[in-house]
Amino acid sequence: MKITQGTFAYLADLTDDEVEAQLRYVISNGCAVSIELTDDPHPRNVYWEMWGLPMFDLADPAGVMTELRACRAAFPHHYVRINAFDASAGRETIVLSFLVQQPATEPGFRLERQYGPGRTTRYSAAAYAVDGPSGERYA
Repeated sequence: MKITQGTFAYLADLTDDEVEAQLRYVISNGCAVSIELTDDPHPRNVYWEMWGLPMFDLADPAGVMTELRACRAAFPHHYVRINAFDASAGRETIVLSFLVQQPATEPGFRLERQYGPGRTTRYSAAAYAVDGPSGERYA
């Protein structure tokens, strides 16, 4: 089962050429680019670790691709995503986010139930991967 997060989640994994084309697009629209990674891909986990600093005022995607390759080499079993941030007045938000790396094996999620008063049942999902220590979940 593949984690489906981000803009291109239901497509096949993007090649480096396709990632570079997306970067060319966001850079041409004046967006800043950042690279983030995690080993806890829960959909509500929005606080991923940042790889380096956000890259502003880029002329071409070469610098981002260099940083992406370094991030992939340092964390080969993590989820890695690229974010495009529109800093223009009135927007100031992420306008594009997509995964550029996923672990080869994704163990999936389990459904956890909590029973409360008056026959109330609450459900939450937890990744099987979080049973392992941080940094070693997909190794």
